[in-house]
Amino acid sequence: MSDIYRDRHRIIQLIFAFAAFILLAKAMYIQVIDTSQRERANATAIGSYTQYPSRGLIYDRNGKLLVNNNPIYDLMVTYSLIDENMDTTLFCSLLDIDKASFIKQLDKNFRSNRFSKRKPFVFMDKLSSEIYAGFQEHLYRFPGFFVQLRNARGYPHQNAAHALGFLNEVNKSQVAKSNGLYKGGDYIGASGLEKKYETELRGKKGVKNFLKDNLGRIVGPYRDGKQDTMAISGKDMISSIDLDLQAYGELLMQNKTGSIVAIEPKTGEVLAMLSAPGYDPNDLTINRYRSEAFHALLNDTLTRPFLDRSISAKYPPGSIFKTIVSLVAMQEGVLAPDQGYSCNGSYNVKGTGKPRKCHNHAYAYNTSVALQHSCNTFYFHVIRNILEVQDYYNPEVGLNMFNEYLYQFGLGQTLGIDIPNEKSGNVPSVDFYNYLYRNQGGWKSPTIMSIGIGQGEIEMTTLQMANLAAIMANRGHWYPPHLVKGFRNDTTQIPSKYRQKRTVKIDDTYFNPVIKGMELVVTKGTGRAAQTPDISIAGKTGTSQNPHGIDHSVFFAFAPIENPKIAIAVYVEHGKWGSDYGAPMAGLMIEKYLKREISEQKKAVEQKMIDANLIDNP
Repeated sequence: MSDIYRDRHRIIQLIFAFAAFILLAKAMYIQVIDTSQRERANATAIGSYTQYPSRGLIYDRNGKLLVNNNPIYDLMVTYSLIDENMDTTLFCSLLDIDKASFIKQLDKNFRSNRFSKRKPFVFMDKLSSEIYAGFQEHLYRFPGFFVQLRNARGYPHQNAAHALGFLNEVNKSQVAKSNGLYKGGDYIGASGLEKKYETELRGKKGVKNFLKDNLGRIVGPYRDGKQDTMAISGKDMISSIDLDLQAYGELLMQNKTGSIVAIEPKTGEVLAMLSAPGYDPNDLTINRYRSEAFHALLNDTLTRPFLDRSISAKYPPGSIFKTIVSLVAMQEGVLAPDQGYSCNGSYNVKGTGKPRKCHNHAYAYNTSVALQHSCNTFYFHVIRNILEVQDYYNPEVGLNMFNEYLYQFGLGQTLGIDIPNEKSGNVPSVDFYNYLYRNQGGWKSPTIMSIGIGQGEIEMTTLQMANLAAIMANRGHWYPPHLVKGFRNDTTQIPSKYRQKRTVKIDDTYFNPVIKGMELVVTKGTGRAAQTPDISIAGKTGTSQNPHGIDHSVFFAFAPIENPKIAIAVYVEHGKWGSDYGAPMAGLMIEKYLKREISEQKKAVEQKMIDANLIDNP
C-alpha cells in the first residue's frame, strides 16, 4: 500500500507542477508576449490630449504682419466625471446657452466607437476670449469639464483676402487620407497661401499624457512627462506682397469690378494681387459666427466676392495683345520694324462687305507709331501676314506657328502661381476653329483676324497680362509669378520652379521698337493718363469688347523703362476705354510703389479714381 500511496503522491505533485507551469506560461504570455491586456489596463490608467501648435505667421515683404494667431477655446467634457448636482443654471448662463442645448450637447451615442463616457469629447467649440474669461473663473465648479486651447487666424489688416486664403475644418475625406495627421475638428488651409503652404504653416502637434484613477479622474502626469511631446510651431512665411501697395490698389478699386496684379520683373515676385469686389478676411476667421458670414459671401451671386478675378476670370486682352503680335511678326520676318500701313479709318476685307473700324490718327509708319496710336488696320495686316506665312489657303500653318510663340509667353496655360484656382485663359487652336466653323465652310485668316487686336477667342487672366508686362520689361524672359518670398529664421527655400528663368524665342533687338511704342503710348498716346512725374513708364492701353454692355478698360505697363522694378496690369470691368481707368490707376500704383506717396499733381486723378462707382452707377 505504501508504494501505491507513494505513486499517487508523485502523480499529484506532477499534476500540481504541470498546472503551475501552465499558469506561469499563461501569465508570461499575458504580461510579456500579448500586449493587449497591458494596453487595456493602460487605457484606464493613462490618458492624453493633443497640444495644438501655433500656425506659422505671414508677413509682407517689408516685415509687416499680415496674418497672426488668435486663441480660441474648445470646452471638453468627460461624461463619467460630471457632477450630477452641478449648477447647470450658472453653467448655461456663463456659456450663453439654454438648458436644452446643454442636454443636447451631452446626448451622444456612447455605444459607437466615436464617443466614450470615460474619454473627453468636445462639448462646445470656438469659445470667444470673452466667454472663456468669464467661464474660467468658475471652471472648478464643474468637474469633468476642461478647456483646450487652439489658434484661429487673425488679420491686422483687411487686405489681400484672396491671396492669403482662409482655414476650414477638415472633412471626413481629408481625415481618412491624412494617415492620422488630422482628426475631426482640426483646421486646414482651404484657399490661397494657407492651402498651398499647409505643410509649412501648420506645425506639428504635441501630446501630453496623464494618469487617471479608476473613475477616470486625472491624478498627475504620466512618467513625469517623459513621454510627452511638445507642439512645434509652423514656419513663419515672408510673402512677396507689399502691404501698402496692396491696400492702395484695393482703395482705388472700391466700388468697381476687376483686378490688379503687380510683379517685380527680375524675380517674378507678386507685389500686389487683388480682386474686386473682395471681402474682409476677418469675416472668415474661426469663431461661432463664421458659418453665417461664409454663406452670406458664398450666396452673393451679384458681386461674387469669392471669385478671384486676378487668376480665375478670363478676359479678351484688347490692344495690349498687339505687343505680342508685333514681336512674333518681326521675329518671323513678316514685319519690318520700320514698315508701315496706311489707315483711312477702317480695314476692308474683300468680298465680306464688313469693314473693320479704326479711329482717326496719324500714319503708322512703323511698329512704334502703330502701337502709339493702337492702329487696328495695321494689326489686321500684320496678323494676316502671320497666319498666311505659307499662303492664304493654309492658315493652319501660320496659326500653329503663332500659338507656339504664345505658349512661350505663358498664354493658354497656367503660370503656376502658388495659390489654387488659377485658370489658363484661352489660345484658340486649329482644331478649335475647325470645330467652330464646321458648318460655315471653314475658316481663313480674315475669319479670325480679330485675334490680332486682342479680341475674338483670345483670353487672358490679369495675372498673365501682368506677366506679359514683366516679359517686356525683361526683354524676353520671365520667372513664374509667386507670392512667397521665403521663411523667417528658416533655411527652407521657395520651390525651385520659381527660380527658373523662362525665355521666349524673340531676338532682343525686336523688343526695342515695341518698348519705344509703349513709351510713346504714355508720353503722347492713349495712355497719357498714366504719366507720373520723374518716372519713365512704358505701357499700352486696351479696350476689351463686351457684348453684354459697356466695354472693359485694360492697361499694362512697366517702370522705370531702364532697370524696371514693377510690371503691372489693371483690368476694370465696364471701364470703357483703357485710358479712362486702367491707365490712371496703373500710373498711381507705379508712383505709390516707387515713391511711396502720390505727388500733388496726381491728387485730383487719385480722388477721381477712388470716388468712381462702376457697380451702383456703371
